[in-house]
Amino acid sequence: MSSTATEPKEEQGAEDAPLTDGFHLVIDALKLNDINTIYNVPGIPITDLGRFMQAEGMRVLSFRHEQHAGYAAAIAGYLTKKPGICLTVSAPGFLNGLTALAHATTNCYPMILISGSSEREIVDLMQGDYEEMDQLAIAKPHCKAAYRILHAEDIGIGIARAIRAAVSGRPGGVYLDLPAALLGQVMDAAAGEKSLVKVIDPAPAQLPAPEAVKRALGVLKDAKRPLIILGKGAAYAQVDDDIRKLVETSGIPYIAMSMAKGLLPDDHDLYAGAARSLVLKESDTVMLVGARLNWLLSHGKGKQWGTEPKKFVQIDIEPKEMDSNVEVAAPLVGDIGSCVSALLDGMGKDWKKPPADWTDAVKAKRDSNVEKMAPRLLNNNSPMDFHGALGALKRIIADNPDTILVNEGANTLDFARSIIDIFKPRKRLDVGTWGVMGIGMGQAIAAAVETGERVLCVEGDSAFGFSGMEIETICRYNLPICVVVFNNGGIYRGTDVNPSGGDDVATTVFVKDARYDKMMEAFGGVGVYATSPDELSQAVTEALKSGKPTLVNAVIDEKAGTESGRIGNLNPQSVVSKK
Repeated sequence: MSSTATEPKEEQGAEDAPLTDGFHLVIDALKLNDINTIYNVPGIPITDLGRFMQAEGMRVLSFRHEQHAGYAAAIAGYLTKKPGICLTVSAPGFLNGLTALAHATTNCYPMILISGSSEREIVDLMQGDYEEMDQLAIAKPHCKAAYRILHAEDIGIGIARAIRAAVSGRPGGVYLDLPAALLGQVMDAAAGEKSLVKVIDPAPAQLPAPEAVKRALGVLKDAKRPLIILGKGAAYAQVDDDIRKLVETSGIPYIAMSMAKGLLPDDHDLYAGAARSLVLKESDTVMLVGARLNWLLSHGKGKQWGTEPKKFVQIDIEPKEMDSNVEVAAPLVGDIGSCVSALLDGMGKDWKKPPADWTDAVKAKRDSNVEKMAPRLLNNNSPMDFHGALGALKRIIADNPDTILVNEGANTLDFARSIIDIFKPRKRLDVGTWGVMGIGMGQAIAAAVETGERVLCVEGDSAFGFSGMEIETICRYNLPICVVVFNNGGIYRGTDVNPSGGDDVATTVFVKDARYDKMMEAFGGVGVYATSPDELSQAVTEALKSGKPTLVNAVIDEKAGTESGRIGNLNPQSVVSKK
């Protein structure tokens, strides 16, 4: 073992055998499984655990709020395929981390939330302990699995179970409850070392059934207007070459959900992102690769999908995902790598590509839409609109394709999804399936830490408000992150007025001309105030070149933007008029 705890001789016994404790067993169990980065907020009862972790060579990053440490751990799991670890204090700290845990489970990110807790004998009798809470019971509905460890000799197996649960099958969040007394428990060091578990093959391949592969290929062969939809599950799989080969061998046009952008470069000849409406409506067969027919795809039905019935081929590791919204003609259950490989083997060299009239129509529509949009992305208006500002960032990403783009907001998110092209896998990180606000700073920090790449974090001013204090964390660790806040003075827009005529501003309006750039300067970073796309481009280019923590306050016309971005249909409208 790498670490031991030494007790006074009178407590060690005659043989003076080395001892270890719960603190060091947790550390050794994590390191044995190649987990060396922790995202946390220190406090009772886990402060010393963080200190010991750092002393043992682990990287321990402390945040200003547990939720953002949790978002960092979640996206770290997505990027590395190992469970990201979020470490929190008990009760309130646990609850702060719980949102991120649920977010990880919903998005299929492997993450373990480890929280200190009060002692069972007091919690169960409800005797009013410090931060008393039955955290295990609260966590269970929001994660894949939840475990509590009560004895030091079980730490190794408990952490092994958490790791396997987080990454096996469909990945997700796991909760691990560590009562305070556990950390101080002492045991023989040799016995402690023997109790540790190295997890072998934690996410084993799940091969699709041969008849399922044959069925899927048959459906695709019969298609006249096929479409492939790539989801973030396909990006998580990290079988990028095979996915590209599948698309190119099949010759089928494809679109990519936002975090799958870059699996093939967005300027690929078969990419139909700019013809999304056409391909969703007119396709007769759709193959989903790591994508779900949830609200982001209108559940596979409705006007967006046209009036003609479609056949669906779906690749997913979770059998219950099939037929979740519409009938799936060819379910292909297995891990994405195995399924894609099986399809490629079945296609062979004589695969017949889709009819030219379909692929030509898709390309024509795509090129036409790109041409129509181009002038809007070149404007240099001051104050900026979303198209001019994002057009500038689009060109920067094209020149710096290794840069990781983190993106959240309403209009800022929705416009960026379709405007900014991505050219490499896992270079776009955003709010994911839940549409959670506040992921920005946590994900940006983890992206910089886990990859070592420059990060461009593009935030709406509303989204930035959820996690803005973490810019101090960015400066403290001197991370190469450039935050751009699209500042139009409000949620959606800054032009709403109080309908009552009262003194309070409207519910969606912020302080006018807020100087977010001064916040970054206060922590020692670089702050820039930009009012035009040219100024924005210059500031971001310099930030990426220097690698210094930077915040660019990008002034957006307060009239720019639409209600709820592009999901205004989800915002119910009142039909009652009151005078």
